[in-house]
Amino acid sequence: MSLTSLQDAELISRVADGDPVAFQALSERHINPLLALSARLLGDRSEAEDMVQECFLRVWRHAGRWKPTAAVGTWMHRITYNLCIDRIRARKPTVPIEPLDPPSQDKPADQRIQDQDIARRVGIALATLPDRQRSAIVLVHYQELPARDAANTMEISVEALESLLSRGRRGLRAALLEEATDLIGVNA
Repeated sequence: MSLTSLQDAELISRVADGDPVAFQALSERHINPLLALSARLLGDRSEAEDMVQECFLRVWRHAGRWKPTAAVGTWMHRITYNLCIDRIRARKPTVPIEPLDPPSQDKPADQRIQDQDIARRVGIALATLPDRQRSAIVLVHYQELPARDAANTMEISVEALESLLSRGRRGLRAALLEEATDLIGVNA
């Protein structure tokens, strides 16, 4: 049986027993979503990579602490989220200068440039939101976590998450209102 076919719970159990191959399989499975989460929260790809590396280090050291009350992926999101929030609190938030996701090569060049500009403007608006609102939006809309998992990651109730999402969306809408004409190409 290949390790790639094992469930996360089986892999984390092997990691807890010191299996480096299981750790590699688990890391490869979760690196992209964790990088995306970190990059969106921090606005800096290099810092995001540092946070994910620290997350994996903590997973390696503390795999035995994982409890099956939450999915392994949710647990790893929580570790990464906490690391990012600690980093944000230690410094002033930065505005992403470069798009966090590479543009799709399937689109014409002019469409890719427009998509990059929109992503940059939304990233700037996202960076202006309070930390918890930004986190809620990133977890639900960018990471595509179900509300329950996003709430668990933030250690809040689903109702509190919905409230943060609502306020965050209003904040984004207000921040982007000035940009509406440029973003959608019509008068708002």
